[in-house]
Amino acid sequence: MKFTKMQGCGNDYVYVNGFTEKLSPQEKPEIVRKLSDRHFGIGGDGVIFINPAEEADFEMEMYNADGSRSEMCGNGIRCVAKYVYDKGLTDREDITIVSAGKIKYLKLTVEGRTATDRGHVTLVQVNMGQPVLAPMEVPVIAEATQQTPVGPAVVDAAITVDGEEYRMTCVSMGNPHAIVFMNGVKDLDIEKIGPKFEHHSCFPNRTNTEFVEILDRKNVFMRVWERGTGETLACGTGCCATAVACVLNGLTDEEITVKLLGGELHIRWDRKANLVYMTGPAKIVFEGEVDPDSID
Repeated sequence: MKFTKMQGCGNDYVYVNGFTEKLSPQEKPEIVRKLSDRHFGIGGDGVIFINPAEEADFEMEMYNADGSRSEMCGNGIRCVAKYVYDKGLTDREDITIVSAGKIKYLKLTVEGRTATDRGHVTLVQVNMGQPVLAPMEVPVIAEATQQTPVGPAVVDAAITVDGEEYRMTCVSMGNPHAIVFMNGVKDLDIEKIGPKFEHHSCFPNRTNTEFVEILDRKNVFMRVWERGTGETLACGTGCCATAVACVLNGLTDEEITVKLLGGELHIRWDRKANLVYMTGPAKIVFEGEVDPDSID
C-alpha cells in the first residue's frame, strides 16, 4: 500500500489515497493501529484516507491512532488540501472537503508557479464553520453558565478531575473540546491529567482537552491532549475552539496566534458571521510503500 507522511505544525498523519488504495471498512481500524505505531509501524497521530466524494470535491476519512474514527482535524484537512493539489487531483485553489458529513471550504496559497511548473501549496486557510456551544451538542453533561448570541454555553464552569477543581469552557468544532485556562502550561504533567479529562463522566463521547496560557490579547500558548491519541504537537480544531473560548471569557481579541509545541496557527472568529477561520502550513515529510500484514 502506498502512503504519504504529512504534518501540519507537527500534527502528523499517514495519508492514503482512497482513489487507488481500496480497503474494506472492517479492516481499516486494525491497519490504522499498525501504521500509527511509532516503533513498529510508520508512526503518526493517526491515518487519513483521501476519498472521492459526491457532496464535495474530496472526502477526508480520519482515524485516531487507536483505530477509532474522528470527525475533524484542522491540521489534517490542510494536509489533505496540499495533497490533492500537489498530486494533481485538482487544479483549483478553492476547494471543498467533507469529513463526517460536514463540508469545509479551503483556500490554498500556491508558491513556485512558473510556465512549466504548477507550483506547490505552502499555506491553507480553512473556513471551519460555526462553533457549537449548546451543551448537549458538544456534547458535555453540564449546565450552561452563559447565554451567548448563538445560545447557551458552558463557559468557565467548574469540573473536578482527579480530586482537583478546574474551570472549563466547552466548544465543538465538529469534535468536542474542553478548554482549561491556567498558568504554567509548559510544566503541566499532561500525561497524567490528560486521560482523566478525556474519560471524565461528563463527556459521553470523550473529549479533546486544551490547556491554555494567555500571553496577551493576541497570543496564547496551548498544549493539547487528543482523545484516542494522547498529547500531540498541534490540534487545529483545538486552536479554533480555544480562540472561541478566549473570546467568551473576555481574555483575547477575536483574532489570535496560537503558539503550539509544533508551531503556530492563526485563528479568527468572525463573530458577526459566526464563522471560525484557521490559517497554517502543511508539509509532506516522506512517501513510501508498506505491507500492513508485515507489521507486528
